[in-house]
Amino acid sequence: MPSVFSSPARPRNWPPSRQPCAPRRQAKNARHYREDNVNACATAAIDPLIAIGREVHHPSLDERFAPPPPAPENPTPLQAMEHRLKTQEGKKRYAPRKQIPEPVFGIIKSVLGFRQFLLRGIDRVRGEWTLLTMAWNVKPMFVLAGAK
Repeated sequence: MPSVFSSPARPRNWPPSRQPCAPRRQAKNARHYREDNVNACATAAIDPLIAIGREVHHPSLDERFAPPPPAPENPTPLQAMEHRLKTQEGKKRYAPRKQIPEPVFGIIKSVLGFRQFLLRGIDRVRGEWTLLTMAWNVKPMFVLAGAK
């Protein structure tokens, strides 16, 4: 059976109370959207929530609050997952997956023009990074101060 998720190595002598439990649900991005991944999740009794593709950023109100389509009869695991993603509960469970910190790094690269560290040595790099993050955190304060 193909593994859908990787589990870190655990000591064999962990007490039963410390053994990690298997997930019941799993949210993944679109690069994991393959039928064999969904089937492997179904075999392992996991409800997968794997993005089908990119969603539009600002759907209309009609699209946002439209009732989900009816569930297909005798669905394959892939069809069941696609339907689950269109329900309100599925959207709610997949929503945390969309909250990623990567835009901050992209903005630091493009807006602040930071491409590489100019200093060498871990202490100096930490200082440079601290200065850069302070600039990032102070920037919204200037925007708010100008709104008066």
